[in-house]
Amino acid sequence: MAWWSRKASHSAGDQAHLDAMGSLVASNTAAAARLRADRPDLAVSLLVETLAGCRERLGSVHPDTLTVAGNLGVALVQAGRWSEGIDILTGNHAARTDVFGADDPRTLTAGEALATAFRLAGRAEEAVDLATAITAERRRTLGPEHLDTLTSRMNLALARAATGDVESAWTLLKAALHDAEHTLGGAHAHTIALRGALAACLAHLGRPRESTEEFDRAVADSTELLGADHPDTVALVEDLENVHSPERFALTSAIPA
Repeated sequence: MAWWSRKASHSAGDQAHLDAMGSLVASNTAAAARLRADRPDLAVSLLVETLAGCRERLGSVHPDTLTVAGNLGVALVQAGRWSEGIDILTGNHAARTDVFGADDPRTLTAGEALATAFRLAGRAEEAVDLATAITAERRRTLGPEHLDTLTSRMNLALARAATGDVESAWTLLKAALHDAEHTLGGAHAHTIALRGALAACLAHLGRPRESTEEFDRAVADSTELLGADHPDTVALVEDLENVHSPERFALTSAIPA
């Protein structure tokens, strides 16, 4: 998630305004900490107040206001408030398109957040349509091996899996993993995430031996990069233990509200 930076808010002159902006920055930073601590409900409360302050001080279409609005939408989705989150993310994506243009990186970031929200809420076809457009644009402007493009390629694959087309998802992930290994190496967060998603697809496709091999490699790389006790490593170990119960990966179903 792109968190709003105080550096971007430098237009005001009076001390009262600067103090108010400093308070908004502190609130936004605290919201980020709540999300990292898996407390999206608390993040939502902080971001609602922050967004109101930004709209009052900066206006509704200021870049910082749009960033905070996007953050609030993501926090709502993480809190399981799908409808509210998608409404805010949809409006945020439209506003960024108007302000920055459809191909601006900030607009593409907002679109990717919306596509992910669609997928998690069970709106898989909408997720595929949006993720396809974002991936194509990032390939065009950044190339297939850029970090942002690799993220988009994984999100598109997961959207395809959510429609039930796990075979296509596996094909997309296999190609993206190859490019990530070439560019980033194995012990990189993007590569590990792609490998874990690929392993989950293999489990769904009834290929447990290959799935186990990929999960083993992902666990080893994550342990090297983050440590055995890191939540991401622990989650991969749990996934490895569920290779013969692929329904636990929820690739083809929405997370319940």
